[in-house]
Amino acid sequence: MSKLTLDRILQSQGFGTRKWCRTLIADGEVSINGAVVTDHRAQIETDGLELAIFDEVWPYRAQVYIALNKPADFECSRKPSHHPGVLSILPEQFTWRDVQPVGRLDHDTTGMLLMSDDGPFIHAQSSPKRHIPKVYVATTAEPVTPELIAQLLAGVQLHDEPAPLAALTCRQLGTHSLEIVLEQGKYHQVKRMLAAAGNHCAALHRSAIGSLTLEALGLDEGEWCYLDDAQRALLAPAAIDG
Repeated sequence: MSKLTLDRILQSQGFGTRKWCRTLIADGEVSINGAVVTDHRAQIETDGLELAIFDEVWPYRAQVYIALNKPADFECSRKPSHHPGVLSILPEQFTWRDVQPVGRLDHDTTGMLLMSDDGPFIHAQSSPKRHIPKVYVATTAEPVTPELIAQLLAGVQLHDEPAPLAALTCRQLGTHSLEIVLEQGKYHQVKRMLAAAGNHCAALHRSAIGSLTLEALGLDEGEWCYLDDAQRALLAPAAIDG
């Protein structure tokens, strides 16, 4: 059981500075269980708390874990340079509470992107030591051949890597598409592996991380959702069937 003053609760949830949160409270814009609270010093139990700010309900979350189906032409950066940042897709509160992308997808790559304000979670999900498989669907410029699949499974040499990099699994989906599962998470890895194998990546989509799939989450492009404990457990480095 944990109690915090109402202004601290609002600040922790990303509703602005303490001063601004106190203004919201004093103006009667904050209610709990249907009752307006105007005292910013009120001690509020956070377990199971649901706040209504401007009549919009926000469950209290000590930390947030988010999955986004990233569209193309968005940068996975808090300081984007050439395209809008992915945080612009989310409510402004997430920027205030320092939500960050977990790893990066290229601006033209679509699919599952994790985001959180939990530092240890971000570090654990980003660490190459955990060997978390990630599933990609690549559209290729040239036809997919059995030889291409064999090369990707056997390993291809990238110019800045000490040893060849191989896919965990790889299978053809269509004449110009394949599914490839990787665990290393190197820079531009899918695109560079395809180039090293004599093909070219025309489009790339990440469909799953660990055993958590976009299909199971039911997210259309540009949509996001909170992840619960059971969904986060699927992000563990479990085996992926080929």
